[in-house]
Amino acid sequence: MAGLPEDFGSRLIGFLPNLRRFAISLCRSSDLADDLVQLACERAIANASSFAPGTRFDAWMFRILRNLWIDQMRRDRTAGPREEIGLHEGRLAGDAGMAPEHRLMLRQVWSAIGDLAGDQREVLLLVCVEELSYREAADVLGIPIGTVMSRLARARANLAASTGIDQPASRSHRDNKVDSHER
Repeated sequence: MAGLPEDFGSRLIGFLPNLRRFAISLCRSSDLADDLVQLACERAIANASSFAPGTRFDAWMFRILRNLWIDQMRRDRTAGPREEIGLHEGRLAGDAGMAPEHRLMLRQVWSAIGDLAGDQREVLLLVCVEELSYREAADVLGIPIGTVMSRLARARANLAASTGIDQPASRSHRDNKVDSHER
């Protein structure tokens, strides 16, 4: 790997699980995700000189992967249906000894995430799963930080509604509860 930063290869290898997880969330197929990750790695190695030292490697890789995904979607607009992620439930379920209700909840949440609009799903996974800051997610997606925040709020509300998770009470409702307890 001549011409690459000294730790580039180890950083790329260490980041593969995160990159694959994000790719699966985009295309919902492990086979397509693997292809996308491979392309992203090839693109990163070919363009390693464009990585600015001192910036976040993960955000740079997510941006490469997302751009490749967008390019792929443009090419595949006329292609047939994709493989369903439901065919690979065993891979998503994790520990085989997990209680049935946990597997059911995982399936319900994964389905709810899959039902989110693509822009909401991207933001949710970048911020909540990959732990990028709002600013970093905005940079990866090429959108304003306020858009990240509103998409994330909508994604969380939609997930809560889809899974039956109670939303926190509104501030005025909580204030009324406090007032009634003080009387």
